[in-house]
Amino acid sequence: MEQRKIIVYIATSADGYIARPDGNVDWLNRPRPKGNYDMGAFMKSIDAILWGRKTYEMTLGFGQSGSMGYGAKIKNYIFTSDPKRFDDSELEFVNEPVKEFTTRLRAQPGKDIWMMGGGGIIASFLDAGELDEFIIHVVPTFIGEGIPLIAPRHRLVPLKMLSVRDYPEGVVRLHYEVERESENQLKPAKRARRTTKAR
Repeated sequence: MEQRKIIVYIATSADGYIARPDGNVDWLNRPRPKGNYDMGAFMKSIDAILWGRKTYEMTLGFGQSGSMGYGAKIKNYIFTSDPKRFDDSELEFVNEPVKEFTTRLRAQPGKDIWMMGGGGIIASFLDAGELDEFIIHVVPTFIGEGIPLIAPRHRLVPLKMLSVRDYPEGVVRLHYEVERESENQLKPAKRARRTTKAR
């Protein structure tokens, strides 16, 4: 059985932020192309979403609860240091080491897993070696300051480019695989596949 992948699927500003300092994402309010950047196809490939506590609470501010707006078939896991704070039987609140959680989750049958973010939980999973791919939609807007895609610390994580796709309105979709150390040593680098423009 193929191992379930944990995939960061996210949008960033052109200067690398996922939100303003207060969590505001007003800069994402822009016309979207037909197909919404293939979001539908991605949603069909996953059946679980991982949320950091701050991102979860921000989403609650948008009036979401229970399935978090993604349907009853999607399992939502919210990472928090104090699970007892929350009371929602449709969600699972998690307070355990990343490695233990991912080992348990990957062992269960299912589809791939969406790492929603934010930057803190992405960093924790990346540093634990538990992220497999990044699909980053770079929006052609500078916001100057904000919450970075990955919480900062000294690290060196090589990525392999799987594909690049650019959209007419200027958004660029970057699809990376996170390389493991053994892969760096054993596999030669491959040239990225560039898809045609979305028209």
